[in-house]
Amino acid sequence: MVDLSNSATMSTPAMEIARGRIPADPNGIESKNVTNNVLDLWRLKKEIPAPFVWPHADTHPSSTTTKLDVPVVDVGAALRSAAGMRHAAAQVAAACASHGFFQVTGHGVDPALARAALDGAGGFFDLPLATKQRARRAPGTVTGYASAHADRFASKLPWKETLSFGHDHHGGNGRVVVDYFISTLGNDFKYLGEVYQEYCKAMEEASLAITEVLGVSLGLGRGYYRDFFADGSSIMRCNYYPRCPEPDRTLGTGPHCDPSALTILLQDGGVDGLQVLVDGAWRSVRPKPGELVVNIGDTFMALSNGRYKSCLHRAVVHREQERRSLAYFLCPRADRVVRPPPSSPAPTPRLYPDFTWADLMRFTQRHYRADNRTLDAFARWLGPPSCSAPPSSNGPALA
Repeated sequence: MVDLSNSATMSTPAMEIARGRIPADPNGIESKNVTNNVLDLWRLKKEIPAPFVWPHADTHPSSTTTKLDVPVVDVGAALRSAAGMRHAAAQVAAACASHGFFQVTGHGVDPALARAALDGAGGFFDLPLATKQRARRAPGTVTGYASAHADRFASKLPWKETLSFGHDHHGGNGRVVVDYFISTLGNDFKYLGEVYQEYCKAMEEASLAITEVLGVSLGLGRGYYRDFFADGSSIMRCNYYPRCPEPDRTLGTGPHCDPSALTILLQDGGVDGLQVLVDGAWRSVRPKPGELVVNIGDTFMALSNGRYKSCLHRAVVHREQERRSLAYFLCPRADRVVRPPPSSPAPTPRLYPDFTWADLMRFTQRHYRADNRTLDAFARWLGPPSCSAPPSSNGPALA
């Protein structure tokens, strides 16, 4: 258990991160090349560079001032009583059959732990580039530090930085995240790794509770999806969206659907940015204290044979305000076969072939930039040799 109560008295570099006191690395040479250091671009330029410009069709504001009406599901009440479960299942069923977004309370995540995780992300992104590059993401993988995904794409770059790492639900000694921080960033980051180890564990428990509600809503019972994901290997991502001189010409994350099963998002403060496309209009999902935002991903849409929708969403940026968020992507074990349950009342014929999460991850990281057509493109890629060439896409990656 990470002791958060005494964090103010600690003087380790990991705690200095959260306070913004880490000095610049005297040996770090920060390039102004777009593929190496996006930070200089958004700090020094009065207009955004061409690689960050998105087509107007993607950035147009539409109904950005309109809030999306999403249900607030009390997961704690659902687990405590049959009446609470019935109410929560009905809320989730209605949301997931349309736009696939809802918010949850009663999730059990300690507010102090959530705050420490958000502050730790803020401090990490304030570090010199040379320090962050110790965790640089390797080509074809999802874990590590990335600046605007410029390691993968040359155009329509997102106006953001990310740090991603894996979390095994039953990972060995329970130190997978801690070991990642130490091995990539050094022993000074052990405390930050411990914070995220505990936060990931809390998110795992919250996400498995949500799968119980999803199972009941689909008539499969509380245990079906919980058991399916119990030995999963999920992904944690810290997002940073800096202030932008021309927010109407770019995006923090482009329109996409998440390849994972579920995304559980913690938004920081009162700065909104998440938007969902509903009935042809972009609607905001605004931060609320203590609530987590949940959305259905492509993997769960395949598990439900299309009954529950993976909805197109994006993140916008602001001229005067920066934004941070933490996204926990619930994923099955890499070799777990994804298919609807045999007893499912899902529509026939099957909409998607059997696949493993490892196959879908490889497809989206190496062959296809995830968008609202990922599952269809993936199904073609899994087909006979004549259809196996990776199709093209201009959407964003797992965001």
